[in-house]
Amino acid sequence: MRHHRHTSGGTGRRRRAALLAVSALAAGLLPLTTAGPAASADDPAPVPVDRFEGEVPFASQPAEGLFTWGGDADDNPKLELKERADAPEGAKVLEGSYDISGYGGFSHDYAADQPAHDWSAHKGIRFWWYGDGSGRKLTFEIKDGGAHGEASELWNTSFTDDFSGWKQVELPFTQFAYRTDYQPVGGIDHVLGLDKMWGYAVTLPVGSKSGFAMDDVELYGKADPALRAQVTTDAAVYPVKEGGSAKVKLSVTTTGNVPVSDDVTVTYATEGGTATAGTDYTPVSGTVTFPAGTASGASKTVTVATARDGEKAETAETIPLKLTVTGAKAPAETPQVVVDAHGLPYLDAKLPVKKRVADLVSRMSLAEKAGQMTQAERGGVGAGADVTSYDLGSLLSGGGSTPTPNTAAAWAKMIDGFQLRTRATRFQIPLIYGVDAVHGHNNLVGATILPHNIGMGATRDPGLAEKAGAVTASEVRATGVPWDFAPCLCVSRDERWGRSYESFGEDPALVKSMETMIQGFQGRADGSDLDRDDKVLATAKHFVGDGGTAYGSSTTGTYTIDQGVTTVTKQELESVHMAPFKEAVERGIGSVMPSYSSLDIVGDGEGPVKMHANGPMINGELKDGLGFDGFVISDYNGIDQIPGDYASDIRTSVNAGIDMVMAPYAYKDFRDGLVTEAKAGRVSEQRIDDAVSRILTEKFKLGLFEKPYADTSNAGEIGGSAHRSVARQAAAESQVLLKNDGNVLPLKKSQKVYVAGSDADDIGNQSGGWTVTWQGSSGNITDGTTILQAMKKAAPDTTIAYSKDASASTDGYDVGVVVVGETPYAEGIGDVGNGNDLSLTAADRAAVDKVCGAMKCVVLVVSGRPQLIGGQLGDIDALVASWLPGTEGDGVADVLYGRKPFTGQLPVTWPKSESQLPINVGDASYDPQFPYGYGLTTLTKVPGGGEHTLRALELAARHVHDAKAGRALVDKARLIVQEKAAGKVSAAWAKPFANADHLSLSGDHAGAIAQLITAYRAL
Repeated sequence: MRHHRHTSGGTGRRRRAALLAVSALAAGLLPLTTAGPAASADDPAPVPVDRFEGEVPFASQPAEGLFTWGGDADDNPKLELKERADAPEGAKVLEGSYDISGYGGFSHDYAADQPAHDWSAHKGIRFWWYGDGSGRKLTFEIKDGGAHGEASELWNTSFTDDFSGWKQVELPFTQFAYRTDYQPVGGIDHVLGLDKMWGYAVTLPVGSKSGFAMDDVELYGKADPALRAQVTTDAAVYPVKEGGSAKVKLSVTTTGNVPVSDDVTVTYATEGGTATAGTDYTPVSGTVTFPAGTASGASKTVTVATARDGEKAETAETIPLKLTVTGAKAPAETPQVVVDAHGLPYLDAKLPVKKRVADLVSRMSLAEKAGQMTQAERGGVGAGADVTSYDLGSLLSGGGSTPTPNTAAAWAKMIDGFQLRTRATRFQIPLIYGVDAVHGHNNLVGATILPHNIGMGATRDPGLAEKAGAVTASEVRATGVPWDFAPCLCVSRDERWGRSYESFGEDPALVKSMETMIQGFQGRADGSDLDRDDKVLATAKHFVGDGGTAYGSSTTGTYTIDQGVTTVTKQELESVHMAPFKEAVERGIGSVMPSYSSLDIVGDGEGPVKMHANGPMINGELKDGLGFDGFVISDYNGIDQIPGDYASDIRTSVNAGIDMVMAPYAYKDFRDGLVTEAKAGRVSEQRIDDAVSRILTEKFKLGLFEKPYADTSNAGEIGGSAHRSVARQAAAESQVLLKNDGNVLPLKKSQKVYVAGSDADDIGNQSGGWTVTWQGSSGNITDGTTILQAMKKAAPDTTIAYSKDASASTDGYDVGVVVVGETPYAEGIGDVGNGNDLSLTAADRAAVDKVCGAMKCVVLVVSGRPQLIGGQLGDIDALVASWLPGTEGDGVADVLYGRKPFTGQLPVTWPKSESQLPINVGDASYDPQFPYGYGLTTLTKVPGGGEHTLRALELAARHVHDAKAGRALVDKARLIVQEKAAGKVSAAWAKPFANADHLSLSGDHAGAIAQLITAYRAL
């Protein structure tokens, strides 16, 4: 529609732009490079996209318009249409200002209720940009296919602001590449069709505060034939054993899969590389032709034969096959045949790992070592050429960074493709690929999603925690990933923290007890199981004190507590926050990740120190003190938060003991910067060798040198019944019954049930953050069973009605079940005070009021932390802390309907009000709504005999040396004390009751029962 309105004005606009350029040059306003190349006589007239005269409003989907976006509210740029005398076209330009810490930019989307636009007749898109000569890169993105501009396929390129004043920037469509780090609909066909276009977007640079001006976005030139046909190879790297032959497959493909319109020829020749022609291989050269009319997808093969040169031990040698293409777009890269490294000691699997590591490190250059210490994001390396160029040691998938399609097979294929790139390096050191699989393989659609750690802590079941780790490890390794950034060993001391649910609880004794999960991930503590196809390297995070940050201490964006400052005495640090890491080291943890937060030890005179810069803690306490012999991996861009410039960040973090740095998109800067720092002597050779040796040790233990590619033997078990059975058990055991007046629970299968609430039928809400995407999302985002669906399965022969907002009539039902709680979030985005609080939404509160006012009711709170329910507690008959149970809602139904008893206990203190926070077991003043360790049960007979029985249990506990038996005695005593309390929680009762669970987890079962006796007497 807009094309028709503006095409007639093209000649006048060009004339005005030319006149402006001449006058501006005379005035010294424009560089001589301003004017684009002369248009060919048969070029179509330029087609305007944006003139910025006001014809496109500031609006967003489904309407056509310009709109801004950003990582948070501060990152959104400010835009205005402003009249300027120097406007290249018309009277107005688009002006903007920005100050971006995360990411930000603006988009122009076409209207979703109108047909998409056809750009296929043109060579590219161009616009005028007012440069400031900063040298910064800006990303320009176009939106191809799909339903509309926010559900399209994204293709981008970049331009550099290395000029001053106005310049017309031309971006040929052949220059655009498929975006690999994010696709709103997971990608469509990976083909830039150009016939169904929805607009464009500009991503502005991060860093210093700045501004820009833009004008006259238009399509220009005649379509490049290379957009319609392309020659590809079936791989970028072809590794062969010495003496073997590589077959390079050349294929021609076309947009729309139509036959080739003109002849396409490919001239090939082996030249360059590190292999010697005639000695290491037989040179080849020639031409292949795909005649006009050839079907899209047709292929031809070129064979490159290698030779045995008599050398017994050699590094890998490369043989590039140079391709010159006419009539089509050439492959993005020159394919390389590689003669595998052989005969070197580090390749001998029979040698001890220590000797293999020493041999390999002794051969490596400084640049190769620095590459091993560098981790990039998969989306940052595109197809992966930089894996070879920068000798990268590791890649990761950040939260939501997934292949298309998001299947187990696609994960394995993607990672194998990256691993193939390492074959073209001298020593063919395999990548170690990492993911945040924090409650199952949570980035993978269809994986088994277990309860988050907060729910696992509620189970008080170390054996189940180990099984949960094993399920996760099996599913992760089956997709080609050998490394998991889990478990989080934080001790959560303030539930306003957006990462609360990543913690097993507020008590270090509880966290330590659940570290059996490490054995589930890794197997035996000596690392001898790491090469199994169902085990992964685990990561203890975040070292140290991330759960103890003070509310209001964060300086990261709008965060209030995450990444803030933990202020503790030396004794508090040791007993609360260090204790779980000591346990992890004893369990053989393979890697440790420092926290974004800062540590301030009272009395040491240092003040707050960023953990990524804290040498006394990483080198001193962790490596030297605890004897940790794995490697330390930084958090995502974690070193960037260290005060100083990037060179300072590099040397400070590495000298502090960080062995590998997660520099997702700045990996080149980090690798090159580390080399520079080392050459200048600011990072020692000894420190680098130590870091690389630690990294290589774990790679050897994982068996990656012998088996670098994905072992998908267990792929059939991903999301399978055996794994979901473990998740179902975990969901059931994690449910904590806080109130059960009149024994409303368990429900009877004959009862007519009225179900309401925002979280009753939402797999996304019940799974929480870190599910498919970083922040998670509501809705049907992965395979699983919602709580409502599970209830209907558990009681198929009765009436179970559902009204999300409780607007339907409540007449005729025996009992109501209202499932309320939080919507997903992750990290500081979820901090209380950052758009979040601990109260239920108004809609959830209304649903509780209506249902509980009409019938007996059960309220389930699905959340990652306690919710303030006190004001409505008196109207609720039964209250359940349902935490975030994951995909297996059947586990929740199991306890609701009495298939299993409620056995869960609070892993954190449940406060009466937010003003009580932080509140934790052991506090001098302790008066919660429900104490730490609290949890009623069903289907279990409470022992009689009152205090007499309690004393007998205490006596028995003094003579029990088995932890499981001692815990069973404490559980009996706890039930007696809870029954007498009958839901009446007082400070005098709650304090010893909570202390009892801490003592029991610490192994003092007799002391625990003594505390329970004190609580009993307080009633």
